[in-house]
Amino acid sequence: MRIDEAAIAQVLFNLVENAVKYNKAGGSVTVGARETPRSIEVSVSDTGIGIPQEDIPRIFERFYRVDKARSRDLGGTGLGLSIVKHIIQAHGGDITVESKPGAGSTFRFTLPKMS
Repeated sequence: MRIDEAAIAQVLFNLVENAVKYNKAGGSVTVGARETPRSIEVSVSDTGIGIPQEDIPRIFERFYRVDKARSRDLGGTGLGLSIVKHIIQAHGGDITVESKPGAGSTFRFTLPKMS
């Protein structure tokens, strides 16, 4: 399988944009990557507002927004994470999130290595 570089760049852009948008003043965003024998793992972490546990199962749904009022103020359509998940899955990968309200979130995606 070939990697669509523009699509993966869009994934990174969306994840970093969200990490910045939903961060606290003076917060940080960290992007990391590591190689395993079978895959490449990329993570985007922030020290922002976090995501309530009850919302995590739905954040990759089209048009789903965790905080409707805050989302209206910050802009966005609720499509970004849905698009991210679609792109990653189209490349044979997976995406997960770990989050703690008030402490931040880490989005991690894996892509299989090309053979």
